[in-house]
Amino acid sequence: MKDVTDNAVVAAKSALRARILEARRAIPPDLHVAEAHALAGHLEQLAGDAATVCGYVPVGTEPGSAAMLDALARRGIRVLLPVVAADGAALRWGEYRPDALVSARFGLREPAPPWLPAEALAEADAVLVPALAVDRRGVRLGRGAGFYDRSLPLRRPHIPLVAVVRDDELLDALPAEPHDVPMTHALTPGRGLVALA
Repeated sequence: MKDVTDNAVVAAKSALRARILEARRAIPPDLHVAEAHALAGHLEQLAGDAATVCGYVPVGTEPGSAAMLDALARRGIRVLLPVVAADGAALRWGEYRPDALVSARFGLREPAPPWLPAEALAEADAVLVPALAVDRRGVRLGRGAGFYDRSLPLRRPHIPLVAVVRDDELLDALPAEPHDVPMTHALTPGRGLVALA
């Protein structure tokens, strides 16, 4: 029975991913830019007195922009970006420098070496996490590769884990699996920083 349930959850997640990615591709470029600007404007709520924030460089139709990272850096906040390991292990981290990003696997933009080990995540006072959707319980729907689920347990307890999504991607409920690491907050263009249960 457990395998049937697990298969149903995997299938449900796969269908949701396809639907959300299709909807994101249909977003007009001017709306994407406006939402990215709004997200950058909400960072005051998030950053507070943080010394280090782990972020990411959005690719394609992902919400946000490098302007979010620039805004953090202008405040004197150290920004760490993920580096995808070739062996599928936990993410490594590199310091954000706007003019020093390099092309990487999966169409990502990453910091050039030297890189920090996966355990550098424990230095973060907040973590921005890419997501396709998040629900009000904190269940996050990612792209399915598991890099963040393997990495986030290395954080310090009680630091904010913030899923960055569009307003309509904050849902009432998502299918969950035992390995899913719950988010503490969502950051959306229209609602700003939303605490999750």
